[in-house]
Amino acid sequence: MIGGVGGGLAEYSGVDALLWRVGFVALALAGGTGVLVYLLLWLLMPATPVGEPGAPAAPRPPAGPRSPVPGVTIAGLLIVLGSLALIARFSDWDIHPTAYIGGALLVVGAGLVAAAFTGGRTARGGLIALGAVLSLALMASAAVPWDEVDGGIGDRTFAPTSPAEVRDHYDGGVGNMTVDLSEIDVSDLDEPIRTSVGQGLGDVEIILPRDADVRVSVDSGLGDVRLFGRKGLTEGTFDGSGSGSWVGDDEAEIYLDVDAGIGNVEVNRG
Repeated sequence: MIGGVGGGLAEYSGVDALLWRVGFVALALAGGTGVLVYLLLWLLMPATPVGEPGAPAAPRPPAGPRSPVPGVTIAGLLIVLGSLALIARFSDWDIHPTAYIGGALLVVGAGLVAAAFTGGRTARGGLIALGAVLSLALMASAAVPWDEVDGGIGDRTFAPTSPAEVRDHYDGGVGNMTVDLSEIDVSDLDEPIRTSVGQGLGDVEIILPRDADVRVSVDSGLGDVRLFGRKGLTEGTFDGSGSGSWVGDDEAEIYLDVDAGIGNVEVNRG
């Protein structure tokens, strides 16, 4: 409601102002882009002329002919996406998902530039909304380690019971993943256990033995990270508990690396 941006977009596009405001709030919570877009629109949108108090409102000018820019923009967007899909299908070029979204965003941006210099009713509000959605999708896509998504789709649980059963790497794709190492006996290790977890989209929960000193490092795209109940930490060395001679000896029994795209990461003890 600050600056009248939502109301202006609603008047111009015919989309209810409440929906525009909810969209800006959602974008602001998803990385802050809503704040930047709102400020830019506040600066760039023309102000509504204010008349004298009590003066009748000026009649609205008749609507002009509709501009072909929105239709041409949508057509160009479909052509670009279709061309990229054909290239990926019939060539050896492995096109990253961000290329599709980035290409679509470039087309929409070009449409907005063209709309600024052409006459007629251009429905810029719809193009701005589409551009905002694509911007959010591009941020999310860039945060996902797509090379990890080969792990498949669906929830996964791994629960090895001995050091020999612990994998060097646990792959996750789309879905929640749990890696339960709480049953591992670390009292007689010949060498530290080193493992990593890669997840594309979904929450990750890792459960470690209570008596193990661990070294944890987390690289997360979008989502909360909690290490042993502490929010905001992404790495550190954490001593276990108990009376074992290996506890708190400045030598970690488990080295854990986590690479997560979109989703929460939680590391706890069993």
